[in-house]
Amino acid sequence: MKLDSKVPEGPIKDKWTNYKNKIDLVNPANKRNIDIIVVGTGLAGGSAAATLAELGYNVKAFAYQDSPRRAHSIAAQGGINASKNYMGDGDSDYRLFYDTVKGGDYRSREANVYRLAEVSTNIIDQCVAQGVPFARDYGGLLDNRSFGGVLVSRTFYAKGQTGQQLLLGAYSAMNRQIARGKITMYNRHEMLDVVKIGGKARGIIARDLVTGELERHSAHAVVIATGGYGNVYFLSTNAMGSNVTAAWKIHKKGAFFANPCFTQIHPTCIPRSGDYQSKLTLMSESLRNDGRIWVPNKLEDAKAIREGKLKPTQLKEEDRDYFLERRYPAFGNLVPRDVASRAAKERCDAGFGVNKTGEAVYLDFASAIERYGKTQAKIQGIDNASKEKITELGEKIIEEKYGNLFQMYEKIVDENPYKTPMMIYPATHYTMGGVWVDYNLMTTVEGLYCIGEANFSDHGANRLGASALMQGLADGYFVLPYTIGDYLSKDIRTGTIPTDGPEFEQAEKEAKQQLEFFVNNKGTHSVDYYHKKLGKIMWDKVGMARNEKGLKEAIKEIQEIRDDFWKNVRVPGGIHELNPELEKAGRVADFLELGELFAKDALERNESCGGHFREEYQTPEGEALRDDKNYAYVAAWEYTGKPSEAILHKENLEFKDIELKTRSYK
Repeated sequence: MKLDSKVPEGPIKDKWTNYKNKIDLVNPANKRNIDIIVVGTGLAGGSAAATLAELGYNVKAFAYQDSPRRAHSIAAQGGINASKNYMGDGDSDYRLFYDTVKGGDYRSREANVYRLAEVSTNIIDQCVAQGVPFARDYGGLLDNRSFGGVLVSRTFYAKGQTGQQLLLGAYSAMNRQIARGKITMYNRHEMLDVVKIGGKARGIIARDLVTGELERHSAHAVVIATGGYGNVYFLSTNAMGSNVTAAWKIHKKGAFFANPCFTQIHPTCIPRSGDYQSKLTLMSESLRNDGRIWVPNKLEDAKAIREGKLKPTQLKEEDRDYFLERRYPAFGNLVPRDVASRAAKERCDAGFGVNKTGEAVYLDFASAIERYGKTQAKIQGIDNASKEKITELGEKIIEEKYGNLFQMYEKIVDENPYKTPMMIYPATHYTMGGVWVDYNLMTTVEGLYCIGEANFSDHGANRLGASALMQGLADGYFVLPYTIGDYLSKDIRTGTIPTDGPEFEQAEKEAKQQLEFFVNNKGTHSVDYYHKKLGKIMWDKVGMARNEKGLKEAIKEIQEIRDDFWKNVRVPGGIHELNPELEKAGRVADFLELGELFAKDALERNESCGGHFREEYQTPEGEALRDDKNYAYVAAWEYTGKPSEAILHKENLEFKDIELKTRSYK
């Protein structure tokens, strides 16, 4: 099979407009006869469901949570990008496009990224109209702040809870359609398989997580919006329920999986505290606007801090190494996430880590507090303000900007970050890889779409901060409603898809057999036992730094864990009841297959780019060394029965509007 990205012809700035002008449409009367299934109701799925229903389609929306409000999108903190140029600092659609492609280390499809930049401004207008309470400046205009990898301020935000506020906007739009009967909402339901009829996606098998009942649902098209697969590492900043199951099930039914090894390690997370932790907590990248990252200059000082003999506030400025400012003077603490994460790991590996495990660096706000305090003292006409007064005034400004994040940190770590620097360390956060889609957001299965973090399309090998919310809402509000209409225009005479055919029968039977296996297999180990073992292998050998030896070992070890899982896993309880362990079993089974493909993809890609860092391929300064001659492509994997036997398909990436060159943030 040859991959066809279906990118329209013409200049990049005209592609999306010309595409919309020429697609086939479905008239309002016919939309009433067409059903669409949307799996996942976060920002991508929620916005898509609301918009499709507003257009007149009949939408069935599925969420494993008890409400769409609990989707993991709610955890996004820092903001959402848009090229409004409200700050007058030179931003534009092209600059957002360029920054995103460069930030992704030139491993994304140009046309998709430009479209994303083009519709970004519409997202802000849409969300303001919904009542999303974006931060505003003193004059009442929408405020912006900076994020990593850019030289402008284009990030709109709602304190440190932007995802929550945006999700409430999408949720309110969904509720309007639920009340009108255009969205049928299936809470506490998990998709277990997709159903294909005549090669087209025509429905899903879902399990009612409360009763355990298997259900058949049909539609003329199926949209997957189930987020990323970061929990393959066990410890991540993702919600503990976040999983790859929907994406992996469609992969096994013919949807190619692209670039699984492109995973983002976020530099500012609260460090791991012990072996019995179940998840990690993100500290927003927005903190790097005002926080300065450092470690002690001397090994003996780092050792004294680890042993509790020295406090970070006791170190003089000349005894501190602000290593990002030292290595990357142009961008300083606001370098992209992959660059900042590797730099922090390098310092900790060299022995300069500052917590008991040696896996933490400092994020310090003392300079910002002093700077803001002095400014406020001048504004308030306080001459010769005392150091205490300056600190008081500065802390108030920091609290206004980041108060909920500081509160969260203090509750978890039991230290006051206003008085002592935060400790942070990189953690798995986001997955740039995902289901392969074309320009229309359709997978390699006809009628099966994938949007948001679940697909691979826009971020290349590294996502810039505040771009996940942008992509999710762009796909759901402004892209999919056009592209899916073009496909559905051929289905206006199809009629309702029956669910009593052999395809539904077979899919339900296979899902039921797996559930019965889990509850009847009287093994000796819990699901978490295997998930933790997988996560440790992934972090140690397929994490921030990878090499050929470690990847080959990882593949072998994952295969062994998977074999043992199917022999010795134990799942308590039954099928026909609320059974969280049974839910986890299915999800971990999929992670155990994905983990192998992930390592295989990393082994295949003999270069370093973005979040994929192969130790064999680096510059003398320790930066990523790309191989554009041999690896400027999307690796799209076809399932053939086993991850080890997956077939690689290449979508070659062409750069006509941006010069392909080595990233530099110095």
